[in-house]
Amino acid sequence: MSALLAAGSVFFPGLFLLSKQTLKHVMGWSEGDAAIVSTRLVSSVQAIMASSAGCIIVRSCRDVMDDRHWLTDSYILFATPYFAYDIYAMFLCYWHRLQVKGHEEECGVRSLGAAVVGYLRQELFMVLHHVFMVAFCFPVSLYKKQHTLLHKVNGLLMLLTFFSCRVLLFPYLYYAYSRHASIPVYKVPLVAPWQCNLGAALLWPLQLYWFVLICRGAFRLFTRR
Repeated sequence: MSALLAAGSVFFPGLFLLSKQTLKHVMGWSEGDAAIVSTRLVSSVQAIMASSAGCIIVRSCRDVMDDRHWLTDSYILFATPYFAYDIYAMFLCYWHRLQVKGHEEECGVRSLGAAVVGYLRQELFMVLHHVFMVAFCFPVSLYKKQHTLLHKVNGLLMLLTFFSCRVLLFPYLYYAYSRHASIPVYKVPLVAPWQCNLGAALLWPLQLYWFVLICRGAFRLFTRR
């Protein structure tokens, strides 16, 4: 357990530093540009690794609710330090953006303390998400007794969060666009950029499919005696 946590604590910050130094000294980039691009690189690597782990786990388990795969606990342990690292990395990017000539004065940020306050105001929900992942989801995910009240509460929170943030996201985007353009919602697909319609058409069915799977698992969890 400690070895995987330590490995994640070294891997994500280490990849960030390696990428930043390479961009600075080999490509000649500035500190700010190198930090921002390196942060995005690490986030992309984490997303690819998490998606790959999820695909392997799902393909290896017949019952994704009850079966356990060794990669589940292992990757959770390895990836948890990423969320702590990402809070700092996002602040670093925010700080470098403030250093752009004239931008610091416009934002009224002249000190590190003021930058922290501004960062928390701008990225509050993302920071809370990361803290929640480390402080709550991480311990719960490693708790082996799956039929306790704590596990059921965690499952219910996941269902509600997924529905609010993933399923309702696309209808809300069209609703917000209709308000912005002062047109009925049903006319939005006719005037919105085709890239937006294509992206929604490809991504929303996936969210609905995953939500159905989550609902099935939750139904079995809450009806099992």
